[in-house]
Amino acid sequence: MGTQEPDRISLCLGMLAHVDAGKTTLCEQLLVHSGLLRRGGRVDHGDAFMDGHALERSRGITIFCEQATFDLARGDGRTVRVTLMDTPGHVDFSGEMERALSVLDMAVLVVSCAEGVQSHTVTLMRLLRERRIPTLIFLNKTDREGADVPRVMEQMRRLLSGDCVLMAQDAALLREELAARDEMLMELYLAEAAQRADYLAGARRAMKAGTLYPVLSGSALMDVGVDALMQAIATLAEADDPSRLDASFAAKVYRVTHRDGMRYCYVKALSGRLRARDMVATRAGGEKVNAIYQAQGARLTVIPELLAGETAAVTGLSCRPGEHIGADAGREAQTLVPLMSVDVQPEQGLERTKLLAHLRELEEEDPLLLVRAEQGRIGVGIMGAVQTEVLGNVLESRFGDRVSFLPPKVMYRETIAAPAVGIGHYEPLRHYAEVWLRLVPGAPGSGVTFEDRTPPNLLELNWRRLIATHVGERAHPGVLTGSPLTDVCVELIAGRAHLKHTEGGDFREATYRAIRNALMQAENVLLEPVVRFELSFAADMLSRVTGELIRLGAELDAPVCDGDEVCLTGSCTAALFWDYPQQFAATTRGHGRISSRFDRYAPCKNQDAVVREIGYSALADERNPAGSVFCSHGAGYYVPWDEVRGHAHCEVEEPC
Repeated sequence: MGTQEPDRISLCLGMLAHVDAGKTTLCEQLLVHSGLLRRGGRVDHGDAFMDGHALERSRGITIFCEQATFDLARGDGRTVRVTLMDTPGHVDFSGEMERALSVLDMAVLVVSCAEGVQSHTVTLMRLLRERRIPTLIFLNKTDREGADVPRVMEQMRRLLSGDCVLMAQDAALLREELAARDEMLMELYLAEAAQRADYLAGARRAMKAGTLYPVLSGSALMDVGVDALMQAIATLAEADDPSRLDASFAAKVYRVTHRDGMRYCYVKALSGRLRARDMVATRAGGEKVNAIYQAQGARLTVIPELLAGETAAVTGLSCRPGEHIGADAGREAQTLVPLMSVDVQPEQGLERTKLLAHLRELEEEDPLLLVRAEQGRIGVGIMGAVQTEVLGNVLESRFGDRVSFLPPKVMYRETIAAPAVGIGHYEPLRHYAEVWLRLVPGAPGSGVTFEDRTPPNLLELNWRRLIATHVGERAHPGVLTGSPLTDVCVELIAGRAHLKHTEGGDFREATYRAIRNALMQAENVLLEPVVRFELSFAADMLSRVTGELIRLGAELDAPVCDGDEVCLTGSCTAALFWDYPQQFAATTRGHGRISSRFDRYAPCKNQDAVVREIGYSALADERNPAGSVFCSHGAGYYVPWDEVRGHAHCEVEEPC
């Protein structure tokens, strides 16, 4: 792996599927055919190579995204180095799956020919299309009783994409299908000049454009169709851009694990090359890479360097999943957000501080946990009930922590309904900073943004940039429930520094206090998460399902009928929809399909009752003060939030 031959293509390939579609079994067969394994394991036997964790083997599901690397030969003389990632199929572990999606070059979506398109399959396809990831579809379990390839193909064209094309059809018809999806290929096709290489190039372009989803069929368990899938992967892989290797090193961190006292950051190199002992730019500054490892399942092997397009586990970095390192150091936002949280209760003499430290370590691996410690409680974000059970098992098996969980609660957000100005002053002895911020309602979904509206020459540019950094470096708690602030534009309208006494940390204190001070004066609004859902079920159950949803307070779109089946879409608050999938399964006797995703935050309909129930006190939150610290006669003194304006040093003409 030390030198990259010009005839080798690097391919990061993800395997995705609804639970029990046979994804992990297919991964095992690919590893056997590639020569990496002598014999493939099975999930239900608890011996799958890609599901090596004890929890995965005991439950028979994929929980963690493991990977393996092997080479495939293709007809043009090139070798494709495949990094295969087996992603979780259970919706509760969508965060792990989405982090893998962020580094994929191609995906294989596995669909069971026995069960057909299931609810999570639709969600996965939507994510793949949104990210424009070239995707092959493997129609698995064709050996099962009731498997019907034409029926499921029609279902896929209707529910997934009209561009699903079965590769096993008549050669002339297949060439026509490919030509219809690529303009360059169509010209050659009409001129009767298209060769096999032209059809392959056209297929690659169409897959990249999202206008072609090749479908292959077979049975992973019976080893049918696996060779054809491997050939398709090899021939349809996009060639590397050779200039990437000569560019500055840049990479994306997509996974973090802790093992035997070591912290491993899994990265995909986007350009350049990385060697052990190299210094790398990160969000925290420059950090040294201690060692580089190639991952084969749970086994890590030291390698000399990492090249553009490849993945590896590295030690020595403090990065978290989602961060870019090297030339594009920084962090990118997550698409998924947990809508509910649970309080974690320590048992059998376990100290809260020790439990919190262990949860913080797990949060490094899964940022969606969003660990919060406040008012004597420890809470974590969750995607579903199974994730809660797994979290408890991980805490006990890794740290020996025995815990219990309280019932799930909604993860609220807060915003404001009208502009408000806040002042933050921080002046203990030999420190000085004053910040004036105006908070303005932002567009829904905009998060917290920043604008510099400081008059010229009022505050030096380096201090203004520092204030902008402090606005965006953390989630600022609201004053109603302590939930994170969102959909607000923070405008800097004034500030003041001292020539001798001001330090960088002074403006952090002043900025945080100014935001808090503005919120104490603002018209605050509590927001709750709303999900968008899609249900498919037998048409004769329409009135019953509609009645259930109306009782939940859901807003429904007009139903769409397709023969004996009806599709119903709409939106509902997450708190009320949380338990509905179980009720829907009972109503439809397990024959319906249900999928939901976060849609937006909307004003909470029972804000006063929720605020009373949570019982948060903004003034009692000593970690987030709204008042300021001033100095008199060589000593600092605290000024309450509603008296700060009378002590402030800046003279500001506030904007309208």
